Amino acid sequence: MVNFIKNSILIVDNNPNNSRVLFYILHEYGFKVSVVKSGEMALEKLPLIQPDLILLDVMMPGIDGFETCRYLKANEATKSIPIVFMTALSEVEHKVKALQLGAVDYITKPIQVEEVLARVNVHLELRNTQINLLKEISDRRQAETKLQQTLTELQQVQTQLVQSEKMSSLGQLVAGVAHEINNPVNFISANLIHANEYIKNLLKLLQRYQEYYPNPVPEVQAEVEANELDFLINDLPKLLQSMEFGAERIQKIVLSLRMFSRLDEAEMKKVNIHEGIDSTLMILGYRLQTKPNSPDIQVIKEYGNLPLIECYAAQINQVFMNILINSIDALEEAAKNQKIFTPSITIRTEVINGDHLTIRIADNGSGISEDFEHRIFDPFFTTKPVGVGTGMGLAISYQIVTEKHHGSLQCVSKLGSGSEFVITIPLKQSISLEQK
Repeated sequence: MVNFIKNSILIVDNNPNNSRVLFYILHEYGFKVSVVKSGEMALEKLPLIQPDLILLDVMMPGIDGFETCRYLKANEATKSIPIVFMTALSEVEHKVKALQLGAVDYITKPIQVEEVLARVNVHLELRNTQINLLKEISDRRQAETKLQQTLTELQQVQTQLVQSEKMSSLGQLVAGVAHEINNPVNFISANLIHANEYIKNLLKLLQRYQEYYPNPVPEVQAEVEANELDFLINDLPKLLQSMEFGAERIQKIVLSLRMFSRLDEAEMKKVNIHEGIDSTLMILGYRLQTKPNSPDIQVIKEYGNLPLIECYAAQINQVFMNILINSIDALEEAAKNQKIFTPSITIRTEVINGDHLTIRIADNGSGISEDFEHRIFDPFFTTKPVGVGTGMGLAISYQIVTEKHHGSLQCVSKLGSGSEFVITIPLKQSISLEQK
């Protein structure tokens, strides 16, 4: 006896001899078999039986096989169950009618055991493959939804960073959010490995089927062509690859969030300033991309050869964040007014006089009026429209640079020619600085 997966089969036939023969044959080969004597009973019992395949006679009292098939294919819960007609009606018009109603095969009586088993196995194999593929596609869509939700959460975190610029606990907030995002992303990444393997196995199984059944029945061939099977086989691995790329991208952003917050580096210590700038740019990546009425913002890096710098890393990163957001807002406003066509931000770093670091962040926006330039570091002062700016970002940045790091923060701007913020801090901080 051959061992098959225990698929369930429903026999609908009012001839007890036919039903008995089919029952014993199929049961002997490991299938779960149920028998009903009429179309009405089939429709009544189907929700309880939930078969994987239906063997349906045509000539029955009451609702005949054709009408039963029509009911099944019209029902959302049963329309995907493959139906194989088994009948003494051998005329072509009956076969055509059966296939038009949605049946996958048509066997004429008297039946041949080998033929029935072969066709049943083919259709159940296709059914199992279809179910598995649909499950994998469903899992992939769920993973994509999870990725989208994670990306949405990340965007909300980024927005929260902008709105939380006046919070002294910003570093702890960002680090906590990064940790929470990291867990679901790692879960998705780990499961993508298994999903990739499962799909490879399914495609290999399908390939084996194509090798051993190179000439399927016309109905199967029609389904293959209708569903563009070759395209699905080629596209599924590409979709998984895109999902893996998305998960890796989120992990990189999470790493940037951790680097930006530097919660484990709350005390003053030596850090790589360029890493802090790059992590801030990564977080602000969505603001640099093309939007309606605003083209991509080009970022030009002219980094000098810097040693490790003593500073409060999380606070310095907050300064970069505030200044870059200010530049991006200015560029978007200028682009909206069509005053510039290639918005850009240039970041230059260098050591001056051997003991100080200078960081210059310049944009080619509309610039600041001389009437406002001397006030831009005042708390609550802003040139942005109501509801856009709080007037605290640059004020906090000025305090961090001048009071916490004994440096200087200047703005050099000319109306119509953009603005440049110049941060200057000592390479080594005095041990008398406040440790907070």
